[in-house]
Amino acid sequence: MKITAILGSPRINGNSATVAKRFVAKGKELGAESSIFELNRMTYRGCQGCYACKKSLEQCVLNDDLAEALNSVRGSDILILASPVYYGDVTAQMKGFIDRSYSFLKPDYMTSRTPSRLSDKKIVFILTQGHVDKTFFADIYPRYSGFYKWMGFEESTLIRACGIGPATVDEVSEDILLEADEAASRLCGISGDR
Repeated sequence: MKITAILGSPRINGNSATVAKRFVAKGKELGAESSIFELNRMTYRGCQGCYACKKSLEQCVLNDDLAEALNSVRGSDILILASPVYYGDVTAQMKGFIDRSYSFLKPDYMTSRTPSRLSDKKIVFILTQGHVDKTFFADIYPRYSGFYKWMGFEESTLIRACGIGPATVDEVSEDILLEADEAASRLCGISGDR
């Protein structure tokens, strides 16, 4: 079992990163290997709209820091996308990664019964937001999980924390951290009873 965690927060120890790292730690306890990529520390460009990944290559043509992260996703069983909500959406760092993952789709993805270059995988979205009202920004998860279903991520899990600010990791409740533990146990194939 291999986990790739993509951290979209500019804060190394921010709330979304804390929850993702908790999931990864539980996965490691259960024998999973893991790779963590902190997007804010990487140098990469967004999708260039060149369609090389649909015309002549089976991966993104750009050879920058994100190439290793995209390659890690190909070899993983579980992908974690962790981001705080900035201005009603994932961070710009995370959006850049999401756009580049377009390369996982085959040239005929719009009409194909098997649109993805990836085999069946699991995905975990971790979203944290300062606003306490869960109806605010509730559209983020369904929008991106739909795209990732195209890409072969059949099983999708959301871990969402509302009403926590950006300043300290102390604001992540134990309930959310336990939710990360339970999700890791379930997705890594171990029941929560063990």
